[in-house]
Amino acid sequence: MRILIMGGTAFVGRHIARAAIDNGHEVTVFHRGKTGAGLFPEATHLTGDRGTIPGSSEGALVSLGKSDLSALATGEWDATVDVSAYFPRQVHELAEVLDGRGGRQLYISSMSAYKTPVAPGFNEDAPLAELADPDTEDVTLQTYGGLKVLCEQAAAQLHGADRTTIIRPTYVIGPYDRSYRFTYWVQRIAAGGEVLAPADPEDPIQLIDARDQASFCVSLLEREQAGVFHTCGPAEPFGFGGMLEAIAAQVAPPATRLTWVGKEFLLGEGIDGEILPLWSADDPDVDINAGSPARALAAGLRLRPLSSSIADLRAAEQQSPTPQPGNGISREREAELLARWAAS
Repeated sequence: MRILIMGGTAFVGRHIARAAIDNGHEVTVFHRGKTGAGLFPEATHLTGDRGTIPGSSEGALVSLGKSDLSALATGEWDATVDVSAYFPRQVHELAEVLDGRGGRQLYISSMSAYKTPVAPGFNEDAPLAELADPDTEDVTLQTYGGLKVLCEQAAAQLHGADRTTIIRPTYVIGPYDRSYRFTYWVQRIAAGGEVLAPADPEDPIQLIDARDQASFCVSLLEREQAGVFHTCGPAEPFGFGGMLEAIAAQVAPPATRLTWVGKEFLLGEGIDGEILPLWSADDPDVDINAGSPARALAAGLRLRPLSSSIADLRAAEQQSPTPQPGNGISREREAELLARWAAS
């Protein structure tokens, strides 16, 4: 197959590009030229801009309101994977420039697409988020999910539901993850000592290795399978404590210990889910991290053991450390909080 990947050099798209190339497909990656130097010499590289730049906080984007897709004026593909559209106008702009030359569409959405609250074990048919202002291009925790829904709907409308595949991942982990969310915990626990663990160890959490998601996406394209799929795991209830214990079992040096610190104490100290990544903090909708992957598993999604993901991520960080984007807590601040928590 000839596969076009809109954003195929950073993290999620990078792994999809790798999986597609490994499966013998002819891959074209469209990117800004910021992270793709030297990657995938066997692929065709097209440079341009979707009209967004990273914002100042984790996961944030700034809309520039303009894009340059002129590199896509020629060429034809059997399938297009869209990793980098955050606004519905970007989906429309891509469809317009490709003008039917993009083949099947696979859009990477998010579990944030659902209207909360949700029930644990919810599936892909749960109600979706809606925006009060569907024209907004201000990406916040409140608008991110609704914007993804509008992108999904635009893709299905423009290309046909029978030619559109929607992937809704939970937290994606693995080598090259520039968000440094899961990576923070692997690196912190690997450093040993007393580790500040936030609040309730039973709070649900779900993860997907980017490589497992990539293999699944490529297989769906190969089988021309449309539909909506959760990429998350495990299927059974899994808590934040289980995640940290799995990391500790893989990388913690002797005498490492987790100290669980109360939510109200942490919030009172100004600690949130960016400072301690993946923690739900004061978000009441923790069950968004308890979706059912049953449909994706039935369609061929295979989840590697979490221990394998942890070991591979640790090895990748030792070989080439990922720049930390500002999340996480300093060891000095952590020690101060732990001492005050013990005294309280």
